[in-house]
Amino acid sequence: MRPTQDVSQQISGRFRILKRDSALFMTWIPYIPKNYVRTAFSVNSYKPSERDRNLYSIRAIPLAEIKSIWRHTPPLGWQYIIVVLNSGLAFPPLYFHNGGIRELLNKLKEHIRIVRSIHNANLYLLNEVIEDPLQKSLSSLELRDVLSVTSSAVLQEQSLPVFHSEDERSMEKLAIKGSTPSSGIDQWKFGTKQTHRHEESNPSAYQTLRPTEQLKETINDEMASTSVGSFELVESKLSDVPLSVWGRARLPPLESEEWATFLDSEGRVVDSKALRKRIFYGGLGHHLRQEVWKFLLGYHQYDSTYVEREERRAHKLKEYRILKAQWQTISDEQAKRFAKFRERKSCVEKDVVRTDRVLPFYAGDDNPNVSILHDILVTYSFYNFDLGYCQGMNDFLSPILFVMQDESEAFWCFVALMEHLAPNFNQDQNGMHSQLLAVSKLVELLDSSLHKYLKQADCLNYFFCFRWILIQFKREFEYENVMRLWEVLWTYFITEHFHLYLCVAILKKYKKKIMEEKMDFDCLLKFINGLSGHINLEAALRDAESLCVLAGNTGALCIPAGTPPSLTANMM
Repeated sequence: MRPTQDVSQQISGRFRILKRDSALFMTWIPYIPKNYVRTAFSVNSYKPSERDRNLYSIRAIPLAEIKSIWRHTPPLGWQYIIVVLNSGLAFPPLYFHNGGIRELLNKLKEHIRIVRSIHNANLYLLNEVIEDPLQKSLSSLELRDVLSVTSSAVLQEQSLPVFHSEDERSMEKLAIKGSTPSSGIDQWKFGTKQTHRHEESNPSAYQTLRPTEQLKETINDEMASTSVGSFELVESKLSDVPLSVWGRARLPPLESEEWATFLDSEGRVVDSKALRKRIFYGGLGHHLRQEVWKFLLGYHQYDSTYVEREERRAHKLKEYRILKAQWQTISDEQAKRFAKFRERKSCVEKDVVRTDRVLPFYAGDDNPNVSILHDILVTYSFYNFDLGYCQGMNDFLSPILFVMQDESEAFWCFVALMEHLAPNFNQDQNGMHSQLLAVSKLVELLDSSLHKYLKQADCLNYFFCFRWILIQFKREFEYENVMRLWEVLWTYFITEHFHLYLCVAILKKYKKKIMEEKMDFDCLLKFINGLSGHINLEAALRDAESLCVLAGNTGALCIPAGTPPSLTANMM
């Protein structure tokens, strides 16, 4: 790699295949040779800065994320390859000073299926990994963001290609246009990504994306221990690196001034995806929840105007009053002959007096908010008569009423939420079983040693996660953090099943304690319940995001079709 046009200013590095358990990664890490030998071409002795070395690194790309490798062998000059990702983006050329491309391809063929393109003998297509399905899961490490800092921005400055075409022949033309092999500079085998220094890049951007110093030192140590020209697999210590290495930093909550930038003059949300992304990473200021939760829950459409929302509010208020009157007008004589009504009303009455009474909003005798909580739940049991009322619904309604401060709007937001979470309360418990099964499969995918232990301990039913999933961690966090967590889940930004990855993240957090203390099911259940109030939400969210990114498409395949919550069109 050459950060400037000066051919003597080259950053040498090593192209490696790293192995962690059965997962394979590709890296290109710059390094400074310990015994640097100046050659006739090395007019100036160039020592790259730490900033350049970090900026131009390719770190831990899953092999499953690589779409193709384009090989070029010019009559004069060095051979080089261009690695193209599934996203269509590509890294700059990697030059091989003393050959070695064939050896690289042969080594890759031992672990993945490589097919030579029928259109171009120099284009190699990488298919599904056939040894271990985990490879398919590692479909994204936010490499689009890495490329925007390194490859994309730098390539555009130098007019090198960034591939977007899915057509193989188009990629070939782009690659030929952007490739200019250079003469030799030094004798280090694995040479360089050819690129310029990007003077305008934001240092904080790439610093937040690079792995920790621990990972960098691990990779450098592994590279130093292997002779030049070898392609053996390296047992990486990536498992020692915190999951948060791959997660993005959390942001401060969205506040009023920034919220206004998402709305047009008539009140429509201009970019719902950008809004959901912002909320996913930072949540909402409490004063905005009353307005924004209605969008997240699907009560309001993102493209609705101020006027349309006010009209809907008036219409839904009338509808709610009609629904509420259905049970309020039942006489005592009629109630005697209506066993289902008596049963459900009695359950609601028992539950609401125990719901969040430590909060000032629900505290005290004869609290009107407790009465409203009761009325909404009984009304819902008539609105959705097939499902009725089930214990746990009160936990979902409590924060919604606290935020909305309005009985009708709290009811309709609760209805919208139950459209997605009602299967949690089905009598056959199919909704819960499908989610517990998904957690089991995700743990098996993302932490095989933990899965093996839980299997030996006869804990694969994962019933110790039942409360987490049933009421979306309502009992595990303080009230403010519950609201923060729920608005993150309701964005459905990365996945509609983010809560399942959160389960896995928390289990992995306490994996060592679980295994060292050899917990059986009873001990594990007691331990999990005892975590209430002791889980760091921000860290757990970041770890869950990392697991979701690592799992990729295979993680999605671990989750049975129809597993709650299911995404609907108005939530997009």
